[in-house]
Amino acid sequence: MQEQKKEKVGLLLGLLGVICFSLTLPATSVAVPYFGATIVGLGRVVLAAIIVAIVLLVRKEKLPTARQFKSLLLVSFGAVLGFPLLTSWAMVSLPVSHGAIELALLPLATVGFAIMRAGERPSMKFWLSSVTGAIAVIVYAVYLGLGQLHLADLALLVAVFILGLSYAEGGQLAKELGSWQVIAWAILIAAPFFVIPVFLQFSTEMIHAPITAWISLLYLAAVSQFLAYVAWYSGMALGGIARISQIQYLQPFLMILFATLFLGESITWFTVAVAIIVVTSVIIGKNTAVTKTQTTAVPSKALNK
Repeated sequence: MQEQKKEKVGLLLGLLGVICFSLTLPATSVAVPYFGATIVGLGRVVLAAIIVAIVLLVRKEKLPTARQFKSLLLVSFGAVLGFPLLTSWAMVSLPVSHGAIELALLPLATVGFAIMRAGERPSMKFWLSSVTGAIAVIVYAVYLGLGQLHLADLALLVAVFILGLSYAEGGQLAKELGSWQVIAWAILIAAPFFVIPVFLQFSTEMIHAPITAWISLLYLAAVSQFLAYVAWYSGMALGGIARISQIQYLQPFLMILFATLFLGESITWFTVAVAIIVVTSVIIGKNTAVTKTQTTAVPSKALNK
């Protein structure tokens, strides 16, 4: 009974994280024309570092161990450097719907790395539901004529690959270090290296950017780069990496919905139909068996930090 309760909480936290992440590409699309890819991709990390540094100091958190630091480097490489920079660069030339469709492949990347890193073994039914969801978004992309790969497409696919690795590593590390601590330390590790590139790209003209651009940049820094990861890693730690990753299939369609509401992009009945197929695969996938190899027990207080 306790395990079922933990899984439900994990699913809710995972859903909250996905909703927050779903606003990332629309916010990036608004901010990039005024601040550029470097400021949006790396500058948001510098801003987020100020927030997490204050939180870590107030809570007097202990420094990660050497072993944990190695895992944090992987999280930092994917979630703090690679994904924000690559997606910011791609959104200079791609519409949000295009990026949303390609990011829909993220759950499969996450599960693949979860199998290697966390020892999770999804059942055949789980894989079938995952592949069904992936095929649905691929068909959607082909229907819209987005099948050809350009440099921006390649950037998004690489972003999916490294973020999948980061998700799997971060979800596993959250069980012992604490959910929000994972992304907080990852941000602090990377931020010092970003200060100079951000400073060199900054210009006084950016100060006069419209309020929507500034709100988008601040959202990317505070929510997309930090708070959304807190919810996401907490969800994976409680509900399992492979199972919670299924919720990511909702993300591309939430992105398209937000792009429609905030950017005026159109939505078709075909999009709705594909969304239904994907949501169905999520429901099936989260209810299938996922076995895990035996690991050393972790004190429950680590998850409550």
